[in-house]
Amino acid sequence: MYQAVYRILDANLDRAREGLRIIEEWCRFGLNNATLAEECKNIRQELAKLHHWEIRQARNTANDVGTELSHPQEEVRDSIDSILQANLCRTQEALRVLEEYGKLYNPQMGGICKKMRYRVYTLETSLLDNRRYQQLNRSSLYLVTSPEENLFQVVESALQAGLTLVQYRDKESHDSLRLGIAQQLCQLCHEYNALFIVNDRVDLALAVNADGVHLGQQDIPVSLAREVLGFGKIVGRSTTNKEELSKALSESVDYVGVGPIYQTPTKPGKPAANVDYIKYVIENCPIPWFAIGGINLSNIGEVLSAGIRRVAVVRAIMQAEQPDMITRQFINLLYSQFH
Repeated sequence: MYQAVYRILDANLDRAREGLRIIEEWCRFGLNNATLAEECKNIRQELAKLHHWEIRQARNTANDVGTELSHPQEEVRDSIDSILQANLCRTQEALRVLEEYGKLYNPQMGGICKKMRYRVYTLETSLLDNRRYQQLNRSSLYLVTSPEENLFQVVESALQAGLTLVQYRDKESHDSLRLGIAQQLCQLCHEYNALFIVNDRVDLALAVNADGVHLGQQDIPVSLAREVLGFGKIVGRSTTNKEELSKALSESVDYVGVGPIYQTPTKPGKPAANVDYIKYVIENCPIPWFAIGGINLSNIGEVLSAGIRRVAVVRAIMQAEQPDMITRQFINLLYSQFH
């Protein structure tokens, strides 16, 4: 019996350490995040101390019936996220096995591996949060939806063209319809590794596991949104003047909307943002910000010449005959201007 337990411990110590090493490499070279890389390394080293000689010598690879077992899902990785998720799960499962069988080897081993497992859960959360913020920072084009009949087709076309940030905005439909649409849009965005944000409604964002919420000036406080959604989700805020920007920054939002740059039917009754405010944002806003309001391919040149790096659009894509082509044009113009 003990020989079998030793083999189980050996296999899962190897499995956990290998999974952590794969995650560590991305933290180090992909994210340039020394803190996360160091945590992976520390857990690996602690596992190595548990990998004693009597456990190692029980290895019997030649007679291991599991070496030939495989599953089609293990043979394909279509993104960095899928690699990370697979190896996080692999590590967590291995630690759970070590936690249980380790109790037969050494009563302390079970407790040690249990604590490690929770550290890996925390690592997973940190990795996901880091991915969200990095992707937000890289995104130059932000699509805000309007309730069109071909909503899903337009959004998917834009995602296929390279869009990485989508906000679901619908102030007219009833809640049950909005919930269903939000669920489908969230799934669609995540299939394309894009961020999905819900306008105004923190409850909908929570219900569909959105990446965050965008709040207007009359919506709930940022602190309450974070309390409901969790501190790893993105929270943005609309601003139209210096005072609103200052308040948003004091609330530690992750990004702000600035506008309307031009008068737009999406914001009836709101005058266009003045030039002084735009200059103020350019010089004083330390977080990502998106110019919004009436921006299209006809005036994007003027917007870029003003020093604006990121834009949010509604009608320019949602009502386009070829949303994929329009999306590519926006992305190419934004990229070429600032890279």
